[in-house]
Amino acid sequence: MERLTPSAPVDPAPVDPAVFRDVLGAFASGITVLAATDPDGRPVGLACQSFASLSLDPPLVLICVGKGSSSWPAVRAAGRFGVSILDARQRAVCEALGRRGGDKFAGVEWETSAHGTVRITGALATVDCALDTVHEAGDHYLVTARVLELTARDGGSPLLYFRSDYATGAFG
Repeated sequence: MERLTPSAPVDPAPVDPAVFRDVLGAFASGITVLAATDPDGRPVGLACQSFASLSLDPPLVLICVGKGSSSWPAVRAAGRFGVSILDARQRAVCEALGRRGGDKFAGVEWETSAHGTVRITGALATVDCALDTVHEAGDHYLVTARVLELTARDGGSPLLYFRSDYATGAFG
């Protein structure tokens, strides 16, 4: 991976993590669930707000996953996973998949796609993915994944994360 050298000197003063979090929290992001099945067919997954489209040709998405995630190794090992874009009414799903330990899927409705990925029932949209690349980027992994299949339903509003709290988008 090529690292670019800035043309102007970089100020060596560290950025305060609290200020960083506060300022970037002004950018609302949608909340997704990344999920797969383990070798025993049980669902494994995590809530993720760092998700974006990356390329149309080939169809790729970009995901950023914290290195401290206890669920990411199982999702990564599966090689294929679903990304479910959560509906505004799915805050409880986000909270369940965002916690550490225990059975994260207790009480969460899900189904397995034809690609063997996990889709959250009632999500606004789902994207079935095959793992493409994983790069280390600070305290996260920068993940690219090839899109295998897409689904979306009519209606609904997204569950958003804004200024360190949940928000909903009221979109027609």
